[in-house]
Parts: sequence; structure tokens; C-alpha cells
Amino acid sequence: MRIESDLKLDFSDVLIRPKRSSLTSRKDVNLLRTFTFKHSRKVWHGIPIMAANMDTTGTFEMAKAFSKSRMLVALHKHYSEAEIVEFYERHDEEFLSHVFYSLGLVESDYKKLRAVKKAVGEKLWAICIDVANGYTEVFSSYVQKIRKEFPDLTIMAGNVVTGEMVEALVLAGADIVKVGIGPGSVCTTRKMTGVGYPQLSAIIECADAAHGLGALICSDGGLQVPGDVPKAFGGGADFVMSGSFFAAHDESGGDLLERDGKFYKLYYGMSSDTAMNKHSGGVADYRASEGKTVLVPYRGPVSDTIKEILGGLRSACTYAGAARLKDLSKCTTFIRVYRQLNNFYTGSEVKN
Repeated sequence: MRIESDLKLDFSDVLIRPKRSSLTSRKDVNLLRTFTFKHSRKVWHGIPIMAANMDTTGTFEMAKAFSKSRMLVALHKHYSEAEIVEFYERHDEEFLSHVFYSLGLVESDYKKLRAVKKAVGEKLWAICIDVANGYTEVFSSYVQKIRKEFPDLTIMAGNVVTGEMVEALVLAGADIVKVGIGPGSVCTTRKMTGVGYPQLSAIIECADAAHGLGALICSDGGLQVPGDVPKAFGGGADFVMSGSFFAAHDESGGDLLERDGKFYKLYYGMSSDTAMNKHSGGVADYRASEGKTVLVPYRGPVSDTIKEILGGLRSACTYAGAARLKDLSKCTTFIRVYRQLNNFYTGSEVKN
């Protein structure tokens, strides 16, 4: 047993220090990024914010909405082969450049990937290999296997939270490493296992490891307010993924539910009882649920939420003096705080 006493930070532990800026308006900020991926050598151009590959957010409908803002969606892995093929075949390459195909480690996932790739060819250009625990040797071997068979695919793989595992996955063939264990709003991994890492420190350390090898990271989870998005980018994240921000919209998965005259949608972790009962026939005897299920008030079209997030990000860039999102991490100075918000009127806001 050993104890690390180094300071580790979450989004709520810091604020971004404002600086003098020559920018005259938020509209002058350029949020578009261009990346050339280390292994696939594919070039991508857009706003690097991504809806998570959960069945409540990683939907076909969400992909259509996000592509209009040049943002990304990682599709959930529970669509059938036929549904996925039909989706890829009826859209053009520009639209599909904002879509990641998702899969896990089981043999059926691998077989489905091979079948879909054979059917749609170059239209399937990017995949998200997603597991809760990216530290197993079998996971690194799986990434290596996929890279060898599909050298042209852009591969995002995770989740991990430390630099040495980022390096291992990049060397195995990952172009983007997904970072985050336990920070999600409907994830109970930390509660059930005691395992995790404060998200901002995970981003800072993992970005340093990935960038040193010419690869990228995607921060996955931990966002509570729009201001956490610029903090993630300021800490060095290349992409930022969220589920909770994009739940309970028209484009989100799940039925609209009514309770006492108000409307809601279910939002749940993909390791929750709800998800495993829905997709796996229940929770296996050898494991426990590591997710929870919540009712989220219905939010209408996701376009309004996208506008709010991008508006906050542009404003943060002007405060930090970054004319481009690309420059935000260079312009960011974090200051430690013990309270970042005044919550005196929380719950009393008037909704227009």
C-alpha cells in the first residue's frame, strides 16, 4: 500500500483567471479545430464537443442535430447491424465526419464491426472502443488487434485516467484516449468500488502523456455546469464528451414521461440496473450495478443547449484572451477556490 499526497483537482476546485484581451466580441472567437490523427492519418475539422455513447444521448437523431453545429456524436453500441448500415448508407461523408461508431470487447461487437465496415466501407471512418476499465491487458491487446486489421480507422479508446496507460493505448494504436473513471453524474463507480481520479487532474496528466506521443485525449464526464467545458479544454483536453448535458431532449433516447403535470425523460448510466436489464438480461451474478437512474426534466430541442454551451465557451475564451479554442490551454491559468458559485437562489430561477 502507498499514498500519493500530490494535489489532485476537479472542475469545482478551480476557476480560470481572467486576462487582458484584444478581442472585441465573443463572435470573434474561433471554436473550430483541425486534427490529423496519429495512426489513421485522417484529418478532421469541427468543434470538438461530443455527445456520449449512451443509449440516451448517442442516438441517430442526436447525430443529425450535432452535425449542424459541426459537433460530434459517439453512437451507442446497441443499434443492430442493419440499423447501423442503413444509417451510414443514407448520409453523405460530410455528415458522417461527425459520427463515431461504438463497440465493446465482446466477440459479437467485433463481428458486427467487421460486417458494418465491409458493408459501408470508407463511410465508417472513426470508432470508439469503450469499456469502464481500460487498464486490463486484454483491452490494450484488443485495441492493437483492431488497429492491425483496420489501419485506416480513427480509434478512440478508453477509459483511463493516468499517463502511463494513455501511453500504452497510444502505442497499441489509439488515436484518441478517452479519460475519466467515475466522474459522470449517473456513474456510481467511485461509490461502489472506491476507484477514481479527479477529472481535471486526469485531463492535465493524460493530455501531457498523449501530446508527447502525437496523440489526443477526450475528457469523458464530470461536467456539472457549462463553465466546466472551458475548464476541460483549458486543462488540455482535445475533445470534451458529455452525457448529462444532452439528456432529456427531443433527440435523446427514451420515452417522454409525465409526473404530476410535468414531463421528464429517464437518464441512466450504462452500467446501471436499467441499462443492463434493457440490453444484457439483467445484472450478472459476479458484478454489481455501477450506475444510477434519474428522471431529468424535459428540455426540448438540443439546439438550445448547444447554443448555451458554445456561448459559454466563446465567452470563456474572451476572458482568457484566446482568439481560438486551440489557444485556450496556452492562455489558461487556473486558480484554486473553495467556492466557485453563489447558490443562494438555486432552485428559484424563473424559466422563460
